[in-house]
Amino acid sequence: MTVDEAKESPWRYTELPDRARQAIKRFVPPDALLAERLERYADVRPRPADHDGDTEVLDGQVFTHRFVDAPGDQETVRWHYVETGSGEPVVFLHGMPDSWFMWHHQMAALSDSYRCIAVDLKGYGQSGKDRGDYSQAGAAAQLVTLLDTIGVDRFVLVTHDRGTVQGDHIAAAHPARVRHYVRGEGHLYHFHPDLAPHDELLAEAPWSGLLEDPNRFVVWAYTMIGELPVADEDMRRVIQEFSYPGITRAVPRYSMASTFRKEWIERRSDLIPRWRSPVTIIQGRDSRTQPREFFTDAAERIPRAARVEVRYVDGGHFWPLENPGQSSTVLREVLEQAPEH
Repeated sequence: MTVDEAKESPWRYTELPDRARQAIKRFVPPDALLAERLERYADVRPRPADHDGDTEVLDGQVFTHRFVDAPGDQETVRWHYVETGSGEPVVFLHGMPDSWFMWHHQMAALSDSYRCIAVDLKGYGQSGKDRGDYSQAGAAAQLVTLLDTIGVDRFVLVTHDRGTVQGDHIAAAHPARVRHYVRGEGHLYHFHPDLAPHDELLAEAPWSGLLEDPNRFVVWAYTMIGELPVADEDMRRVIQEFSYPGITRAVPRYSMASTFRKEWIERRSDLIPRWRSPVTIIQGRDSRTQPREFFTDAAERIPRAARVEVRYVDGGHFWPLENPGQSSTVLREVLEQAPEH
């Protein structure tokens, strides 16, 4: 639907503030900057696949890789998740073009008090990439089945970007299980298609070849909507995690199954009214895809949540990796709030 057609629809887009208009003019990175960053990471090669029980040390903490077959798609879905620490479960969902690794700094920082579980969404990382149900609701339901399988009942849910789209369904369908919904970098009540130029591009990716070069796609995405530089060792791992076989074919299935506009309508008409847990929205202060002006009325737009707050991290869209220290501090402050009764 075009912007003009939307004006005649009951679902009307929110006009972009001038600051956001100026910010999205920088969506397309300068050729010279992109070329310099592509050259920097040209030598990155895929890493070997992990196996169940493999461990690695990150930020001084031991992370354990797990692989589980859980019911889904009429048979089973193969899931890869990574965990560290012990205590109350905190489930982390990443966005695109990312994986569980997006959250490793925050997981390490919180591992002294929480059992941190970061899942590769279906189609990403080392999780299954077979054909099946790639609707957001369907994939979210299968992810909850994974949590059932590994014995996670009540949990804190922390999400980012496309993981937030699935998180919205989980928080709505399982209000008694989500103790606190920490929602990052996702459109909420307000939306404008100029903020999502990649929506149609991703749906066409299997034909256009947009994702065929993981190095290029990851560097392009981080350059386009990032704000602060990401540490070289982290960027290299992000590229590797997006380079496993099958990702380039599996990930676009989500975009073929829906559109950002349809997700926005479903969120406003059905999902948000069913959220009951405390909701904390964390956004990059200078996010180009979700301008901070769109969240000033968040509490009004989520009327049935136990509590609503909005927090900002200095940086852009990829704040968990752009500003890991502040991101970890904000998350700890959020999680240590007194629970609702």
